[in-house]
Parts: sequence; structure tokens; C-alpha cells
Amino acid sequence: MTQEPTGRPWPTVLQGAAALAATLGIGRFVYTPILPLMHEQAGLTAAQGSLLATANYLGYLAGALLSIFIPRVLRSRMVYLTSLLSVVAAVGLMAATRDFTAWFALRFIAGLTCALVFVIVSSAMLSRFRQQGQYLVGWGFGGIGAGIALSGVLVLVVRTGGTWRTAWIASAVLALVLSVLAWSLRPATAERPAALARQDAALRGNRRSFAILLTSYTLEGVGYVIAGTFMVAAIDENSPTWLGSIAWVLVGLAAVPASALWARLGARWSWPGMLCLALLLQACGIALPAVAGGVAPALVAAVLFGGTVLGIVSMALTLGNYLRLPRAVAILTSGYGLGQVAGPLVVMPLLRGGYHVALLVGAAIVLTAALAAAALAISFPGRKPSSEPVPAMRVRPVR
Repeated sequence: MTQEPTGRPWPTVLQGAAALAATLGIGRFVYTPILPLMHEQAGLTAAQGSLLATANYLGYLAGALLSIFIPRVLRSRMVYLTSLLSVVAAVGLMAATRDFTAWFALRFIAGLTCALVFVIVSSAMLSRFRQQGQYLVGWGFGGIGAGIALSGVLVLVVRTGGTWRTAWIASAVLALVLSVLAWSLRPATAERPAALARQDAALRGNRRSFAILLTSYTLEGVGYVIAGTFMVAAIDENSPTWLGSIAWVLVGLAAVPASALWARLGARWSWPGMLCLALLLQACGIALPAVAGGVAPALVAAVLFGGTVLGIVSMALTLGNYLRLPRAVAILTSGYGLGQVAGPLVVMPLLRGGYHVALLVGAAIVLTAALAAAALAISFPGRKPSSEPVPAMRVRPVR
């Protein structure tokens, strides 16, 4: 693969961060702080809110699957740019209607195009920074956290005098600004035949580890999305209305440096072990608002959730890339997307009495993902699976 010229990685990092902030941070996750406004002002029920979340996750799954079956989209600049603009349009048009079917379609489109941008940007960064340290990829993923924080502040300001429509329009404008900053990013180039041959040889010994990783990451998709969708609404149920939005901003701020920090820890210790630890901490963060009310538990939960969610993403994708499975990023993203589709559907029958039971279920599922990561730590290959050096991926096998 083409490598980013030594000494000049930061333009790509910043462009990737801006793209992920616009699409994932805002295009997907701004729905979380806007959801209470739509309940209050647009007449959206809890069940409908869950269905809109599912629509977004169905679109995300469709985009991830598209990148598996048509891999050339990962290298298409036209797909990248079109997807950026589509996310902005889908966010802005949410304010143009009160029709639930239209909302469902727009959230589906936003999910699909967000997935395409995510896989394209992730593949570009993972390929270009393979020799320069995975912490660079971590800072790129931190863009999602920045987008979450910015959208949280935006919605918090809007809540003082605006409406749910104002929140969607302002979010679209912010996503457009970030998309302009991300416009120059170049997708990854194709693998050379020799590199593909090395991947095929390496894959023979790594299928089991990849299957365990995929299982853990899919379960994480189920559990995290329950909190990612309903955490603000759950906090708002028994707290001042400002606390949920403040907590969501804190989620984003904690997420900005988290991926780079977890990458440093993974390189220093065991990547699968750090993945397991992050999942355990996240399970605690998801459960905390369900078992303890008040300001302090909500803020601690936000830090634990924000400080792990992107670290888990970057570590899982880095491990998949290390195992050299062809289109590993797309396959893992598809598993994650499938889990996200299942998450709101699993807890929908539990929402009649509020969101707290749903959070406990999400925490239990993430705990199961942590157990799978522990199994991965035991089975993970101790040697590099190919002759191509990967100095940033030092893995200490668990004995």
C-alpha cells in the first residue's frame, strides 16, 4: 500500500478526523442529544425513537456490506465526496418534515453514507500509518469524539431558545463546515499482488483469532449502541434537563484523546488485553446511570463511555488489520453494524418503563464482549503473521 510520506502524516490525520467528525460525530450521533427534543416538541414516541435509531443502523450495515462486496468503493474518491455531502443533506432535511417515513429514510441514508466514509477513512489511515505508529490512527478516530462534543454543545445552546428543527439545521451547517475541511483526503490505494499473497499465507493461522475478534466487536456493537442512543434520555428522566446534554458533551471530550491513549497502552502491553479492559470499563459506564442517579454518576458514566468507545473501535480495527484478513475493516464494521441494528430492537420491549433497564441490558452485552476479548487475548498469535514488519503492533501474548 502507499505509505504517507514520513514527516507529513498530520494533514491526513486532520482530514480524516474532520470527515469522521462530520459523519459519525454529527451525522450519526447528534440524534442522541436531539432525541429528547423530538420527544417533547415533535411528538416522537419512545418506540418511534428506537425505530429511527434502527433505520440509521440498518443504513450503516448496508454501507459496510457494500464495501465488502464492492471493494473498489474503498478507493473511490467520488464515493467519498458524495457520501460526505449526502450526510449533510440527510441531517438538514430532518428539519423539513414531520413525516415518520421520511425521517426513517433520511436516517437510513445518513447511516449508509456514514459507513462508507468510515470504512474509506479508516482504510486510508490504517494503510498509510502502518509503519508510523497506530496512535496517529487514534487521533484520527478522535475526530468522532470532537464531532460528538461539538454537536452536544450545539444542541445545548439550541435548547435554551430553539426547537428540534433548529437543532437539525444547525447540525447540518456544522457538518458541512467539517466536510469542507475533510474534502482533500485521498482514499487508500489497492494492495500490490505480492502483499495480497502474503495476506493469504498469513490468514491460514489467524482465522480463529479473527472470528473471536469479530464476535467481540459485534457484541460491542449491540451493547454500546443502546447507551449511545438512549444515555441522554435516560439521564434526563431523573435529572435536570441540562445534565443529559452536558454528559453528552463530556462523552465527546473524553473520546477525543482516547483512541490515541489506548493505542499507546496497546503497543506497550497487550492489544487484546487492553481491548478487554476497555470493554469492562465501558460496561461499568453504561450501567452506572441505571443504578445511581444524580450529577456525579452521570458525569462519571459519560467519561467511562466516551473514554472507551472509540478506543475499542480503533483497537479492534488495528487488530483486524494486523491479522491481515482481506477487507478486515469492512468485515468488522459490518459485524459492528449488525450489532447496532439488533441493539434497539433487543431493548424496545423494555422502554415502556423508561430507559434504565435498557442500559443494564446493554452493560451485560458489553460485559459478554469483554469475555470474548479475554478469549482473544489467550489465543492471539504471538508472532507477526507476515514477513512485513509492523513495528507499531507489538503484541505480548498472554501466558
